[in-house]
Amino acid sequence: MKSEKTWILIADGARARLVAAKASEGKLRLIEKQELFAEHSPNRDLSGDRPSRVIESQGDTKGTMRHAVEPRTDRHRELKRDFAKEIADVLDAKLGQQQFDKLVVVAAPVTLGDLRRALSEAVKSTVIAEVSKDLTKVPNDEVARYIDDLIRP
Repeated sequence: MKSEKTWILIADGARARLVAAKASEGKLRLIEKQELFAEHSPNRDLSGDRPSRVIESQGDTKGTMRHAVEPRTDRHRELKRDFAKEIADVLDAKLGQQQFDKLVVVAAPVTLGDLRRALSEAVKSTVIAEVSKDLTKVPNDEVARYIDDLIRP
């Protein structure tokens, strides 16, 4: 009988790692690691120009006001959504290559929502657990204690 391969995705809006999990002696052991990164520049570097200006009149020509128009989208949010789509594409390709059978998603709350929207139905069907927590800076051996109970055989 073929043993099932469980992967763990640990992600936030700018970095992610895929770790293969192996259960031995009732404990989770994390092996194999693949990392993904997105470069997010500061807001001041994302918008090329100053905000546009609007002149608003108050009934007569002397009562005009000028104010800046804020951009309609938050460029950082868009970059984070794009990164979630990139992660989803990688997972889809890896699933197509039969590199994993089960997936545990550990992600920051907002990223988890972005991933839920971005993952294909095929990848969603492999998800056995979700953890809404940012563990991207937590070493792999410590991540195991957060998810050990979720994926015990």
